Amino acid sequence: MSGDEPRTDTDETRGDGATRTATVRTTHADAALVAAALAPDETDSMATRVDGDAIECAIERPTTGGLRATADDHVVNLRVADRIVERARDHLAADDGARRSDTNGDTTNT
Repeated sequence: MSGDEPRTDTDETRGDGATRTATVRTTHADAALVAAALAPDETDSMATRVDGDAIECAIERPTTGGLRATADDHVVNLRVADRIVERARDHLAADDGARRSDTNGDTTNT
């Protein structure tokens, strides 16, 4: 790097001790179940709570890049968990709530 090039301080190089925070709030048909599915992936930098049909996740990280990555991971995990809950409900509704030992119904248990 020559002396003519501009220097850019990033969050990672500044070392200012400040933290970056974000809160992600989403609503779901079964917020408690979706939040429970997310729990294994939570880190110490995350605090999630359920309020009725809403999930609120507060994220605190020392860098903007880390905050963005954690928020992105959380949103992806939310989408997956929400889809699984929806599909399970659809599957149970199609079966009228009856439980079967297989998913295609081609076999009979005796």
